[in-house]
Amino acid sequence: MYACKTAPLSSEEFHLSDIASHLTGGSHVFSFHKSHLTPVEHRFKVWRAVFLLVLMETQVLRRLIESFYVFKYSPSARLHILGYLVGWFFYTVAPLSLCVSVAPEVARFAGYQVAEFIAKGKSHTSASSEFDVLSSLSPLMKQLGWCQLIGGVIFLWGWLHQRRCHAILGSLREAPSQAKEYIIPHGDWFEIVSSPHYLAEIVLYAGLVIASGGTDITIWLLLGFVVGNLTLAAGETHRWYLRKFENYPANRNAIFPYVY
Repeated sequence: MYACKTAPLSSEEFHLSDIASHLTGGSHVFSFHKSHLTPVEHRFKVWRAVFLLVLMETQVLRRLIESFYVFKYSPSARLHILGYLVGWFFYTVAPLSLCVSVAPEVARFAGYQVAEFIAKGKSHTSASSEFDVLSSLSPLMKQLGWCQLIGGVIFLWGWLHQRRCHAILGSLREAPSQAKEYIIPHGDWFEIVSSPHYLAEIVLYAGLVIASGGTDITIWLLLGFVVGNLTLAAGETHRWYLRKFENYPANRNAIFPYVY
């Protein structure tokens, strides 16, 4: 709603005064002169954040669906409470880190919307709050640059490979008799590394960094956390495979092909 209201993608003239009015209820205290951004730059920044959030949400929703319908967990499987809390923290902070550059403006906009609702009531705000999402999003790609296109393609590449690798892992326990069995997975990136789903996760987050333009330190920190955490987990998984299976493929690395 914030993006459609304050940074419309239509070809109509982009009015600075309209944006300032939306953010402050008529006051120009928070106008974009103070942030040294032109209206065009602001529009690009806002819709870049929207694009990143759309990518992130496709990842989160797919992981949620896989948790219910793809993975077959062992009856004895348990998740440590610390891992549970870290997961909740990560998936709360990750989307915020993708839109941190516009977060203060969104907060002011939301505050104004709440204040308007309280002051005027729902009947007076509903008309001004309506917007056509589809028509507003249709020219989205025209507002984005090559970094967003390349980053989006890399994200999709990692996203598709992770989906395939998760499907392979889920298929190892399709039969109830296999619930407690451990089988060496094969196919896709499993032929070169032990944890290709972790590698794919790193690839798609690298895609997010590229799509962001690489200017926000928070997104780099997000990628650093993902790389560090998954590299450690992949190393443990690889060593477990080597201990568990005497015939484990010797050509496989833990997570990075031909490196580690």
